[in-house]
Amino acid sequence: VDKCGLYLINKQNYLSLNHMEIRKKLINCFLIDDDEDDYEIFKMALQEIDPAITLNYAYNGFEALEKLRQDHLLIPHFIFIDWNMPKMNGRQCLEEIKKNERLKNVPVYIYSTSSDPRAIDETRRLGASDFIVKPSSISTLVNILARIFHIREYKFHSHES
Repeated sequence: VDKCGLYLINKQNYLSLNHMEIRKKLINCFLIDDDEDDYEIFKMALQEIDPAITLNYAYNGFEALEKLRQDHLLIPHFIFIDWNMPKMNGRQCLEEIKKNERLKNVPVYIYSTSSDPRAIDETRRLGASDFIVKPSSISTLVNILARIFHIREYKFHSHES
């Protein structure tokens, strides 16, 4: 392989890697959850998948809708809403998001400790993409999110000894 050929191969690999990095940086999530511990766990799971994933956060539905109204450039790729929140519950927040022309096609996932079949059916009827029962381990959450983001065969790497 001559110097020029090697350069082209390296340039192609560089462009390919660069494209992958740009694609990863474009993943933008919005979590709406009144439990700060759940926010930290969610953030850790996203960091495990890829530190370039952006996470926007709101403590409740009112705060989330206000952030989304104020920042017209904020169009998350995925929205995750806790079902049981004060002031505006997950159902009400989902309904408002689905009424918003700019956000109505964003996949919305209910993310809750509840596993009530009626709530699950109701969320799908209201336009949620799916209902995620909050898992008991970060590794399970990582794998759920990786599937949602269409990251194939993700392997969780524990940082514990």
